[in-house]
Amino acid sequence: MRRLLFPTLFTMSVIAASAGSSTAEAVSPLGLWARGDGVAKVKIAPCGGKLCATNTWIRPGTSGEKAGDVLVMSVKKDGEAYTGSAFDPQRNLTVSMTMTVKPQTMVTRGCVLGGILCKSVKWSRIE
Repeated sequence: MRRLLFPTLFTMSVIAASAGSSTAEAVSPLGLWARGDGVAKVKIAPCGGKLCATNTWIRPGTSGEKAGDVLVMSVKKDGEAYTGSAFDPQRNLTVSMTMTVKPQTMVTRGCVLGGILCKSVKWSRIE
């Protein structure tokens, strides 16, 4: 399954892993983020009662992703992480997801097929 979770965001796949932080409260995912592989940058902002991750930049020559693509996330704070689901309207695909957010980094993990296929992606906050 090509880039199983949000090409950018898709690759933002979530079910993050960050067991070990002493903070019991999750840091906000709102803001600008750069994907660890250097392929994409996204802006996470409120949209309705959900969060939307919008591709703001995609490395030239990257197939399957483009600036302006949006991932709509229905997530709730769950201890140190945000858990829920994400809908990728470009692919008509819903994934279960988790985001573990620290002040300067984020790990997203997205799963399909009942958790059989999952992908995690690391992100860095852009100031």
